[in-house]
Amino acid sequence: MIPLTDLQPNRYTSFPYMTIFIILLNMFVLIGQFLLVEFNMETYVRSIFLFGSVPTFVIDQVAGGALATLTSTFMHGGILHLAGNMLALWAFAQRVEDACGPWRFLAFYLTCGVVADIISTMSRSTENIPGIGASGAVYGIMAAYLILFPGGKIKVLLFWGFGFARLPFRAYWVILFFFLKEIPIALDVLLINVESSVAHWAHLGGFFAGTLIFLFLRPDAFHRFRNELPL
Repeated sequence: MIPLTDLQPNRYTSFPYMTIFIILLNMFVLIGQFLLVEFNMETYVRSIFLFGSVPTFVIDQVAGGALATLTSTFMHGGILHLAGNMLALWAFAQRVEDACGPWRFLAFYLTCGVVADIISTMSRSTENIPGIGASGAVYGIMAAYLILFPGGKIKVLLFWGFGFARLPFRAYWVILFFFLKEIPIALDVLLINVESSVAHWAHLGGFFAGTLIFLFLRPDAFHRFRNELPL
């Protein structure tokens, strides 16, 4: 299941400037990574360890230190990694930016990304493997969308066998699917040290951060969410 786009129009403005800026910035960073791989692999590896979030480096405040919890949010491991995150961001972020305004949206996005990375770092505190990707921030945006627009609809791309279809779904079913699929593996990583190349705790951390931030800033949001959620 891949989220594609929100099916309901923005209320205040039709152009999500900040969402597009974030997507373009992530694309340019990945292009830069590809160029480093092509022309200087040693520099590329150094940049991943400098700007990626290496748990032991963050904790010991070496290399990029705490700043890496921010810079790692704009780095990706390849085209598919970037595409998955940016498609989800495009699907959920437009209406959230519309409701918050571009600058508050940016602050919220970055905060979710940093908190997600801190939680991920705590879950793998002894590792020396860089963590990169915007998924923690994207999960925070998904949480905000769920709170603000519980009745929203999202068009998703579904695959089965050799076929696929673009279908509309209630957003809360899509978000619930992505949230619940993280929990079993995240618990395995935490409790029995299962190795995973995916930062499941970053995903959950971003979602929890987005939820708590919105409930703190908008204490009426939960009551509106409960009243407007279609069952």
